[in-house]
Amino acid sequence: MSNLNNPPALNSISPLGFWDDAIGILSRELSPQQFKTWIQPLTLLSFVESDDSLTIGAPNRFKLDWIKKTFADRFQELASQYFGRQMNVGFTLAIEAIPAVTTLTSTNDDRDEKIGELGYPDSVMSVEENAFEIEDHSKLNPNLTFETFVTGKANQLARAASIQIAHNPGTSYNPMFLYGGVGLGKTHLIHAIGNHLLKKKPNARIRYIHAEQYVSDVVRAYQQKAFDRFKRYYHSLDLLLIDDIQFFSGKSRTQEEFFYAFEALLSNKSQVIITSDTYPKEIAGIDDRLISRFDSGLTVAIEPPELEMRVVILMKKAISEGIPMSEDVAFFVAKHLRSNVRELEGALRKILVFVRFHGREVTIEVARTALKDLLSIQNRQISVENIQKAVADFYSIKVVDMYSKKRPTNIARPRQIAMFMAKELTQKSLPEIGELFGGRDHTTVLHAVRKISDERAHDSQLNHEIHVIEQTLKS
Repeated sequence: MSNLNNPPALNSISPLGFWDDAIGILSRELSPQQFKTWIQPLTLLSFVESDDSLTIGAPNRFKLDWIKKTFADRFQELASQYFGRQMNVGFTLAIEAIPAVTTLTSTNDDRDEKIGELGYPDSVMSVEENAFEIEDHSKLNPNLTFETFVTGKANQLARAASIQIAHNPGTSYNPMFLYGGVGLGKTHLIHAIGNHLLKKKPNARIRYIHAEQYVSDVVRAYQQKAFDRFKRYYHSLDLLLIDDIQFFSGKSRTQEEFFYAFEALLSNKSQVIITSDTYPKEIAGIDDRLISRFDSGLTVAIEPPELEMRVVILMKKAISEGIPMSEDVAFFVAKHLRSNVRELEGALRKILVFVRFHGREVTIEVARTALKDLLSIQNRQISVENIQKAVADFYSIKVVDMYSKKRPTNIARPRQIAMFMAKELTQKSLPEIGELFGGRDHTTVLHAVRKISDERAHDSQLNHEIHVIEQTLKS
């Protein structure tokens, strides 16, 4: 490998030589974690000799923005040192760019004329000469099973559908689309399906993959002209579990390839399960063909866990950590932290670190002290007034209708939903909530809470509406 501080002889200079040297230097300058997170996913996409420009690709928008902000100057410096002249280093999303390193001496107009049937310039050279390979194993987490999944009203429909699919893959609810916020158990459920099927059929071809990794596979297939192998692998699966499909947004080539894989799998009666953070039709930047396919199966929401479920989760996880938590402490924590399981796990870790460091028992006061910063943030986040406004906006009524005595259905139902959400998302008591809704009695609030809670168990449209309002409040 050449040394950037002592540029090689002219005849040994090449874009691939530069990339090898740059990656080698950065691997020594950065910590292993930094290198793996930020540099390793990058790809050298093109080298245009006529204007001394290099283009580096990042796998997603977040990494692209961070690389441009943090490492752009360093790449510029390394390129100029290597080639012995000022170079222009640009950055782009890898999936939307020319999918391989290209050495061009022509102008951009000439290059555009060379684009062939697949969008490749004639002079494309692979970054790697090696054969395209995909890790041919399921990538399932064996600890994520139906037995370790805590069930409650918020996820019982999703769990029931998942068990049905695990017993009858490819015939019941195909595809299944699970959506909900971060940390609500979507990934756990799809791993549980995979693990159940693998136990029943050890030779089944199963793949769990995050959407970002699928994008990377598409990029590599383009780079290495290996789409036959790519398609053979993905089209031959018995079960495809793909997490966080919203990362396909704006990536037209990835979406096209996934569409073909999706069609092939369904025609083979293979099961497809997809997760997202939002309802299919509300994912921006996804082709209508895919949205239509997602809607053709079963779409299920997973909601934030209710109080009792949060208590059970906390107590089970505390036991697994070797420091049991009493029910009253679990209720205290669960009442203040409502959004998702990961938030509960984070709070539990804070408490456990605190008690281990100070040699204390787990009490409500200890929990309050350990979580004081977190509780302070939570208490500032959502108010009853904010909930009333968000619900009123969603259902196109006036905020004043929340306090009025009017009782037509188009007002009474949103008011009940707002009362339910006030009980779920704030620390207010029933009488306090009633007072904020025009001086209503606490029994009126209790009736609304029970009514909406019961309806959510079987009304997917209501679940979706509440989910959208919550996302609005938390954004």
